[in-house]
Amino acid sequence: MRTRNAPAREDSSAAFPWDSTIAPIEPHVFRRFQGLILGESGIRLADVKKALLTGRLSRRLRELGVTSFGEYLRRVEADESERVRMLDLITTNETRFFRESRQFELLDSEVLPRWAAEAAEGKRPRRLRAWSAGCSTGEEPYSLAMLLLSHFPGEWDLEILATDLSTRALERARAAVWPLSKSKEIPPGFLKGYMLRGTGPEDGKMKAGPEVRALVRFERLNLNDATYEVRGPFDLILCRNVLIYFDAEGKRRVIERLLSHLGPAGYFFVGHAESLNGITDRVRAVTPSVYTTDPAPARMRGVPPARERLGAR
Repeated sequence: MRTRNAPAREDSSAAFPWDSTIAPIEPHVFRRFQGLILGESGIRLADVKKALLTGRLSRRLRELGVTSFGEYLRRVEADESERVRMLDLITTNETRFFRESRQFELLDSEVLPRWAAEAAEGKRPRRLRAWSAGCSTGEEPYSLAMLLLSHFPGEWDLEILATDLSTRALERARAAVWPLSKSKEIPPGFLKGYMLRGTGPEDGKMKAGPEVRALVRFERLNLNDATYEVRGPFDLILCRNVLIYFDAEGKRRVIERLLSHLGPAGYFFVGHAESLNGITDRVRAVTPSVYTTDPAPARMRGVPPARERLGAR
């Protein structure tokens, strides 16, 4: 991609035109899909999601020349690679840069400056590890990478692990290329310092710069697995807008597994509509969507989020 410095959702229903050659899904087949998806991914697909399931899978049935959902279900049950493909199709990959900006403001104004000061005083190593669990197409971990680079100079050891269930989303995340329309989601200072703008045939696109891409490592990981083969501990774990797809017991299992990888004085982030209340007592709340093991945690200031400050250095 030819680039120059840039002062630089996924449709949640993804419905396709109905193909009359594909028979409507039968109730018992839909229930078997529900059970399979729950067992494989922990995602509870409600009864009202039947249209979503059929819409997202219809194109795949046409590609395979399959004329019924029952036939496709048998193929999915017998073929692990097709199960992965099916899960790719039914998962929602909606995200954006610096989503839920108040959480980034907390990191920018309170947490990261304190960690930098502690490192300067020899109270903590110049090393920081973060995990974006449910990274989708990469906007979240790349947002975090830009923020970390803005706070910590080259002598810091920085690493971001970004994981997702969807192989399709991970391919897009590794490519790190987005339409230029997404540039308005990024604070101007970060846009200018860390993103590249396409020219010629790549006009209308932007790409994360090499310094940002070098920080992030992408891996496929199923949060429904019994164990997570990742190397902790992490100073920051972000699992945002993921728990809403799990039932109560599934949430508890995922949270406990993730928290087992959170280091001392670490911070754990969930989506603004999610909460750990009643799920675990292993962390304390900083805000309703930010938790920590830190005995003296940073607190969200009672002021509106100053998004323009991010990247203004």
